[in-house]
Amino acid sequence: MERIKTRNLIMSGLFIAIGVVLPILFHTVNMLGPVFLPMHIPVLIAGFFLPPYLAMVVGAVTPLLSSVTTGMPILFPMGVIMMFELATYGAFVAWIRGRVASDYVALLSAMLIGRAVAGLVVFVLSIGFGVKMNALLFVKGGIVTGLPGIAVQLILIPIVVRALRKILK
Repeated sequence: MERIKTRNLIMSGLFIAIGVVLPILFHTVNMLGPVFLPMHIPVLIAGFFLPPYLAMVVGAVTPLLSSVTTGMPILFPMGVIMMFELATYGAFVAWIRGRVASDYVALLSAMLIGRAVAGLVVFVLSIGFGVKMNALLFVKGGIVTGLPGIAVQLILIPIVVRALRKILK
C-alpha cells in the first residue's frame, strides 16, 4: 500500500477546511450557496494537486463535516448526494488531469460526471429510500440554478490552479 505523503495529507485537510469555511462566508454575506457553489471550488482544486483517492476523500468528507458542524447542507438527502457528487469531482479531476492537455477539459469533464453521479444517487435514494425527488429534474435544476457558480468555477479555478502550481513547485 502506498504511503500518504505528509504534504498531501496537509493539503487534504486544508482543502476540507476551506470547503467548510467558504460556504459559511457566502451565507454570512447573504450570497446563495446553491447558486455560487462555494463548497465545490476547493474540492475541484484539490483534484489538481492530490492523488485520486485523496481528492475523493476530500470530496466526500467536506459536505459530511460541513453538515455535522454547521447544518449546511442538511445531511439527508442533500449531504449524501453532495458527498457522492463532490467525491466524484475530486477523484475524476485527479484521474484525468494528466490524461488531457487542458485544465478546462478536466474541469468540465469532472463537472459533467459529478452531476451525472448526483442524478444517479438521487435516483437510488428515490427508489430505495422513498425520497421524493426526480433525478433528471434534480440535475437540470442544479445546473440551471448553479450557472453563476459554474461560470465562476470555470474562470476562477484555472487561475488558482496555475498560481498554486507556481507556488508549490
